[in-house]
Amino acid sequence: MAEHSLSAEPTHSRWNRGLEPRLVISPGDTVHMECVDSSGAQVKPGMTADGLLNIDRGKIHALSGPIYVDSAEPGDVLEIDVLDVTHKGWGWTSIISGLGLLKERFNETYLFHWDLDGDVSRSLAPAIVPLRPFCGVMGVAPAEDGEFRTRPPGNFGGNMDVRELCAGAKLYLPVLNRWALFSAGDAHAAQGDGEVCINGIECPAEVTLRFHLHKHQPLAGPIIETTGSQHPDAPADAWITVESAPDALGAARAATNRMIDLLVDRWAFSPVHAYLLCSMAMKLRLSQVVNEPQITVSAALPKIVLPARSLF
Repeated sequence: MAEHSLSAEPTHSRWNRGLEPRLVISPGDTVHMECVDSSGAQVKPGMTADGLLNIDRGKIHALSGPIYVDSAEPGDVLEIDVLDVTHKGWGWTSIISGLGLLKERFNETYLFHWDLDGDVSRSLAPAIVPLRPFCGVMGVAPAEDGEFRTRPPGNFGGNMDVRELCAGAKLYLPVLNRWALFSAGDAHAAQGDGEVCINGIECPAEVTLRFHLHKHQPLAGPIIETTGSQHPDAPADAWITVESAPDALGAARAATNRMIDLLVDRWAFSPVHAYLLCSMAMKLRLSQVVNEPQITVSAALPKIVLPARSLF
């Protein structure tokens, strides 16, 4: 179980299973990753909104990776343990004309800078914003040949913007290519469910991840396990299925169906009893509503309602 360091540069802003590895690791290894902010280090403290309009938007997300995981093959599950995500004291949030949930109401470009003081920011007075850093993008390369923009999430993970992926969480992803080809970035010091204005608190970060491989374990899409979070703002420990679709109801149905399947496969519920339990205890959240054309829904079932167990 080795430890590795991975610098941010050179970053990549497209999913492509043909990218050369920047790091090769073995299951059980830990990686200390440097991640630039989602602009690819183009936004600087003190930049104006006019400056934001002139950045190269082709560099958005600026992911660190890919990381090749030795012996990973399609049909396996890659487990990513989020050990730590640490911001670097500053961040930014923007409004971009034509983007965001309320694009008709807020149609002028705006750039806000944040000072990040440990676990809070007081920059948006009188609010005190709790900080819970996480990577908005964590994923493996899609199964198809070609280059794909990083904005839409999918069964490979990607730009899910699920705020529960802070330190203490585990992310399970289906391996879709040999060696998995994992990348991460788009760190947010804080973000509300939905990420409605188009950004969280975008920030550079130091990220520490541990990787495990579960052989021959088919998985339809991302699952998150939250447990023992280091952040008091985090929700109760839970099992979370994550689905993205062009409409929120479609994503909600898919996430609920996968939660039912999980309860049937791992806890031996009948499908109808699993459906009842979801109706009584599950929480459906809009994790992001701005990565058009995809909406991401998380279905969270608190661990307290189930016997303890490991998925794999």
